[in-house]
Amino acid sequence: MIERLKEWFRRGSASNQPEPLARLNTLEKSLGFSIPPKDQPIFTQALRHRSIVDSELYESHETYERLEFLGDAVLDLIVTEILFEKYPTENEGFLTKLRSKIVKGDTLATIAESLEFHNVLEVGERSSGQGIEYSKSILADVYESVIAAIYISKGYSFTFSFVLNNVNRFLDFDTLENKIDNYKSVLMEHFQSENAALPSYKVISEEGPGHDKTFLVAVFFDGEKLGEGSGKSKKKAEQVAAKNAIEKLGFSKK
Repeated sequence: MIERLKEWFRRGSASNQPEPLARLNTLEKSLGFSIPPKDQPIFTQALRHRSIVDSELYESHETYERLEFLGDAVLDLIVTEILFEKYPTENEGFLTKLRSKIVKGDTLATIAESLEFHNVLEVGERSSGQGIEYSKSILADVYESVIAAIYISKGYSFTFSFVLNNVNRFLDFDTLENKIDNYKSVLMEHFQSENAALPSYKVISEEGPGHDKTFLVAVFFDGEKLGEGSGKSKKKAEQVAAKNAIEKLGFSKK
């Protein structure tokens, strides 16, 4: 399977203009290993944001999105194996929740930022200078695409060791275990325990260009605003609003 993937991505990248060597040199320093010439097209694609399509030099399938799709699946399996070995006596529920906290966007963005992937992301000219490379969702996507590139070029065992090193180096398992990752669910459970109606969420405002919007959302109960929060997506803003509501109501749940 790996050999077929190598051939697909190399064939699909053959017509691309060469990436500046400086970008790949910087990536090598972040990754901690050398990228041989035969694998450079795969890693170049892993760093190419879809805004580059505006230049009409590339097609959408030549951006990092296909690699992101593969990397998501590879990363999910690797994190599952890491947790299975690390917590031999924990049940499925614990492992599932902890895995979701590790593979979620914010956590992956933290790792990508620590690896300074924002310094190597390639964006289109029209989007340059707009801060796309610092978006948490995009950093998470790039991390997954790079994982796919490592998997295709070096295989599963090498990729597993790379991810394990990242997880041990940049994440704190004790903090993750006790971190609430779904404040909306906690808030909902609180009202359900009181046999009360469920809270509702409303978008108060939207700011910014289409590719980089910021949403302000408020959560209400029985007509009263309990909290509000902002985020780069409605879902993230709702989570922040729910967190603020929980703090206002004076309860918490891990």
